[in-house]
Amino acid sequence: MANQDKILITKDGLENLKKEYQRLTEVRRPEAVERMAQARMMGDLAENNEYTSAKEDLVFVDGRIEELEKVIDHAALIDSAHKNCQAVNPGCRVTVVVKGGKEECVYWLVGNWEADPVIKKISYESPLGKSLLGKKVGDQVEIEAPAGKIIYAIKKID
Repeated sequence: MANQDKILITKDGLENLKKEYQRLTEVRRPEAVERMAQARMMGDLAENNEYTSAKEDLVFVDGRIEELEKVIDHAALIDSAHKNCQAVNPGCRVTVVVKGGKEECVYWLVGNWEADPVIKKISYESPLGKSLLGKKVGDQVEIEAPAGKIIYAIKKID
């Protein structure tokens, strides 16, 4: 398999996806199959809203299982145990300050599958993530945002 087919993810992120996969295959899918079987016994399938809903739920669960199988099969672990990072790479935690501000913000560059901006986990493929890659302490990056240009100064890389 070519390197571009790999999906970068941290060890924790991969473990979370494996747990979700296990829960879906061992709990949610059997429940969805049982719900559909029960709904099928309620009579005319053409006018059976419960059957339609159960079928849609099963299709969703099966789709998510298939999606997770592909991600797990193509996962490549991001090294998040960086020591003395000289430049920003996936897996690094980057401390930045917005130009003109004093408050520091720490972002963790992760893969798309575990990005969660609410807890400052950003994808290395996001606009900010892309602009940070390869940069060093002291460098500045400029991001075009709906509110205008934002300039970040890199203070620390872990």
